[in-house]
Amino acid sequence: MLIDTILTPALFHLHSKDIENKQVVVIDILRATTTMVVAYENGANTVVPVEHLEDALFYREQGYLIAGERNGVKVEGFDMGNSPQEFTKDIVEGRNIVLSTTNGTKAINACSAAKFRYISSFRNIDAMAKTIIENNLNVLLFCAGWKDKFNLEDTVFAGALAQQLLDNGFTTNDDATRMACSLWNLAKPNLAAFLADASHVQRFKSLHIESDLEVCLRFNTFSGVVRV
Repeated sequence: MLIDTILTPALFHLHSKDIENKQVVVIDILRATTTMVVAYENGANTVVPVEHLEDALFYREQGYLIAGERNGVKVEGFDMGNSPQEFTKDIVEGRNIVLSTTNGTKAINACSAAKFRYISSFRNIDAMAKTIIENNLNVLLFCAGWKDKFNLEDTVFAGALAQQLLDNGFTTNDDATRMACSLWNLAKPNLAAFLADASHVQRFKSLHIESDLEVCLRFNTFSGVVRV
């Protein structure tokens, strides 16, 4: 089975052919896919990703908690933003949630035609790799990036996940995947230090939300996968 990596949503159209026969993993480490994983860790019934804020407001009428951010900032009037630290057990357990974000939920909705569509994070990377291997289908690792631009943390995660797949019989002829694996091998001795100068980490600092970073870089706190 083959691995391809999409470095930004702007490149998705180059990989969308035959997507209905592939499995896709959407990656938005800082923060949408991490936040969704945390919500499920803490007992949420469902988290629905939507691209537009207006769609989230529709779900409020159905009794959903609504969560969202634009440019890293919580949307005024929403129950929550996009910080995984907001999605605590006492708030989300047993609840239905709708989430709209600047990058991640847009990428998720772009690949709705995939045979299997997942979101993942470092918090469930081993479970995600196991599921991909069991599905035995070609896989696209889809980095959400930042406003159609490349970002470092999503690509490093793609490399970490791709390396597990390569170690278990998958192959690649894709230079983006090879680059992602190389970045992961550079990053893994000290992931937080490697990402310290990343543009999204600098954005965290400007917004005074650095404490989210530690939550987003924890490994294997959740043994499940999230199919959307």
